[in-house]
Amino acid sequence: MNRALRRISFAVLVMFVLLLININYLQGFEPASLAAKPGNARAFDAQFQYQRGSIITSDGVTIAESRPSNDIYKYQRYYPHGPEYAPVTGYDTLYSQSGIEYYKDSVLNGSDSSLTVRNLIDLLTGKQRKGANVTVTINSQAQNAAWTALQQTTGGKPGAVVALDPQTGAILAMASYPSYDPNVLATHNGNQLNAADKTLLIAPGNPLLNRAINYTWHPGSTFKIVTSSAYLTQNPGSTPQTSVYSPTQLTLPQTTHILTNNNGEVCGDGSGHAPLITAFAQSCDTTFGSLGMTLGAPTLNHFATLYGMNSDTLRIPMPVSPSTYDIPPSKALTAFSAIGQYNDSVTPLQEAMFAATIANGGKLMTPYLVKQVTASDLSTVQTTAPTQLSQPVSPAVATQVGQMMLAVVQNPDGTANAFNTAAVGFTMAGKTGTAQNGVNNTGLNDAVFTGYAPYDNPQIAVGVIIQGGGYGATAAAPIAVQVIKAYLATLGK
Repeated sequence: MNRALRRISFAVLVMFVLLLININYLQGFEPASLAAKPGNARAFDAQFQYQRGSIITSDGVTIAESRPSNDIYKYQRYYPHGPEYAPVTGYDTLYSQSGIEYYKDSVLNGSDSSLTVRNLIDLLTGKQRKGANVTVTINSQAQNAAWTALQQTTGGKPGAVVALDPQTGAILAMASYPSYDPNVLATHNGNQLNAADKTLLIAPGNPLLNRAINYTWHPGSTFKIVTSSAYLTQNPGSTPQTSVYSPTQLTLPQTTHILTNNNGEVCGDGSGHAPLITAFAQSCDTTFGSLGMTLGAPTLNHFATLYGMNSDTLRIPMPVSPSTYDIPPSKALTAFSAIGQYNDSVTPLQEAMFAATIANGGKLMTPYLVKQVTASDLSTVQTTAPTQLSQPVSPAVATQVGQMMLAVVQNPDGTANAFNTAAVGFTMAGKTGTAQNGVNNTGLNDAVFTGYAPYDNPQIAVGVIIQGGGYGATAAAPIAVQVIKAYLATLGK
């Protein structure tokens, strides 16, 4: 064989080896990504030929499943509880997905690399391939209480609820109102799907929006948890009993504006000073506006960030819209930011994170929605381990803020005293918020509440925001109470 022929032969051999390596790589490591490509017609057809895995709550309620279909496809997606769980499940349609259906698609459809061996065994034994089941952290009783309360007590106003296990970060409830029925999008009829999609896109209230994690409001006075945390941390000798400046009117520098308390109320005994715990329980704006100016915007921003605000990387696994603290350009505006106004913005999830941090001794756990993934042979494929996100405050400061949140509910002058232990049957700590939204008509402020229970052994933290709900104690706190009560009942408490 001459030299030229040997070179050609060697080149052909190298190309065959590279081809074999590429084929094995694609088959072994890239099936999920190839299946997800929009132009893959075979994957499009296959997604309805295999039974997609179910989505199940932590207490065993199926919230998404595939059922036999009577058309050209073998299976069709079905959502037994429709709108209630739509913010969790999302939808699975002919052309698109959202929610858990999207972010855990590869395990649900069975193409994930973690299922390769099991799929091969099924092929060899003649079993039909089936996707893995995804168990979410949601507790069905807490979720149902949140959804029912949003429907019945908001008067049709948009809002959302998130509940967390403060010790792990597991999301126990995530409800958004108004919502939509994913079943109308699960049709195999393209014309019906397009019509349903157009109807939902123009529907009043934007039902496709997951307000629990993808919409923000002003936190109002619930932000005083952050301001108090900053004050108690920056002043080690201070306690909830420390006397702080609490005027009836607070003159703001470099402006003619005067900050007053709600309805011009006095704080404490009206002497111009009050214990921090009293100012917190009564939600005195002048007190915390003054503290905010003393602390300074950079300090408030630092603590807000520790609580999870200003982050665009949080995933549950769905992306969470950032809650933000914008550093104001003046001391006067810093006073407003310290009471949850100016440009402060939070999701209901962030509200739950405020309370969860205090309930967990100052340690903020990373929120998560997926508990585990289970293959068709019932073996566990993936499990989520709780992780710490940050340490906003020390255990000592968390205890102090917790005492003040308890006073909000238990003290006769607390803004949420209507929900004291005798009234609700358990001891809750919380903070109300009534956030001005630019509409000055009476009753159109946004209602906010965050809290946790039981106070001496926290098991659940809740964040509630009702758009245009008015006072936090009137519209938001009652919803939180119902969610807490439902969840504690499942624990026998």
